[in-house]
Amino acid sequence: MTKFSDLNLNSKVLKAIDEAGYETPTPIQAGAIPPALEGRDVLGIAQTGTGKTASFTLPLITQLARGRARARMPRSLVLCPTRELAAQVAENFDTYSKYVKLTKALLIGGVSFKEQDILIDKGVDVLIATPGRLLDHFERGKLILNDVKVMVVDEADRMLDMGFIPDIERIFGLTPFTRQTLFFSATMAPEIERITNTFLSNPERIEVARQATASETIEQGVVMFKGSRKDREASEKRKVLRMLIDGEGEKCTNAIIFCNRKTDVDIVAKSLKKYGYDAAPIHGDLDQSQRTRTLDGFRAGDLRILVASDVAARGLDVPSVSHVFNFDVPGHPEDYVHRIGRTGRAGREGKAITICVPRDEKQFDAVEKLIQKEITRFDNPLKTTSTAAKTTDAAPDAVEEKPKSTRSRSRSSSSRTKADTKTEAPVETTTEAKNASAVEETPKTTSSRSRSSSSRSRSVGRDDRGGNKVVGLGEHTPTFIEKSFEERMAS
Repeated sequence: MTKFSDLNLNSKVLKAIDEAGYETPTPIQAGAIPPALEGRDVLGIAQTGTGKTASFTLPLITQLARGRARARMPRSLVLCPTRELAAQVAENFDTYSKYVKLTKALLIGGVSFKEQDILIDKGVDVLIATPGRLLDHFERGKLILNDVKVMVVDEADRMLDMGFIPDIERIFGLTPFTRQTLFFSATMAPEIERITNTFLSNPERIEVARQATASETIEQGVVMFKGSRKDREASEKRKVLRMLIDGEGEKCTNAIIFCNRKTDVDIVAKSLKKYGYDAAPIHGDLDQSQRTRTLDGFRAGDLRILVASDVAARGLDVPSVSHVFNFDVPGHPEDYVHRIGRTGRAGREGKAITICVPRDEKQFDAVEKLIQKEITRFDNPLKTTSTAAKTTDAAPDAVEEKPKSTRSRSRSSSSRTKADTKTEAPVETTTEAKNASAVEETPKTTSSRSRSSSSRSRSVGRDDRGGNKVVGLGEHTPTFIEKSFEERMAS
């Protein structure tokens, strides 16, 4: 079995590794460190959580142990896609270079330019930066990249997803052609392949796992969820999330919840807080100091649940994350691998659960196709609870329906009784009876019949405001009315 002492690392670096508690290198470290120390270009392909950061920090510190940096001219450059990943790389350098006199600078957004300019002016051996902030310093004339001897590109596929590839190509053009390049990625998209063919010279390719595979120590599951109504889907989905967290019980010591949109990160975090969960959000729109405090609290164990966008999917090195919950299916299948890679690190067991709504099923199929594995389907806890509630309430519902059927039977029997009464009633032959009968039947006729015979009903009679019905005189007018007033007086 290979040990770190077999890799020709600096003795002071080996001492720091021993104090950190590491004895044997991971496969990616064992494969990448020897050619890196020889000065060769390296193309490392490995899933997240396999120790890629140490694969370039250890040989870089060994190579830079001799020499001194000049003002504004860093000797090495490490490019990272996110602030969090850049901060993690800086921590690794602090850990492994504690016995080597090296200077470093961290160039990320959200921090004062003035503070960073002071560090650059003193001269740094290791410059760790995000592409945007690095180019900002260069355009301001505060940075010269002509003396870069080793350039590292970490999480190159994430750079592609975030649209940094044009910036990466520009930065490559600003560094010397003779530089050594260490290039690391979890997947090899065609665009990444093109860049490696263009800027790497006969690289040593180290691929320690199948492309875009998840660690075997992670138990994966998915809940296929459909809301009862469109306007209730979001709230019901958050309820499913809470029930999943509760269902894990004490096994869920801490967790990261990933959402696709920053607005959903805030909404989910607030919802969890409302129901008594210890949760906090983290995404790109938050102030850097707030993001740092949140991450420090999560690493220290003071915060149980971290609700994050993909800005934290990579570079968040917390070895003991027990669970990952995908509140949304990621838009890119590769992001699924990086998300769930936050758990099950360093050989530990972990669990990742995804909530998939109908509109995300195509994206979820793409995830299964990428990892070449069918993810276990979990029961929807909300649906199971609803079914149990219906079963429990079945008897009361049956009792409530009995009076309804009784009343309907009463009404039908009543109508039959009235019909029988009408049938058995003697036929009236007088004119007044016929007219009265016609008027009384009018309200019982259908609306269409009422409209068609409105003129006839109007001649027969109408209701006054008091509701009393006025009965007409019929077709024959009495003779005493037809006589004129004089004739009646004469008679």
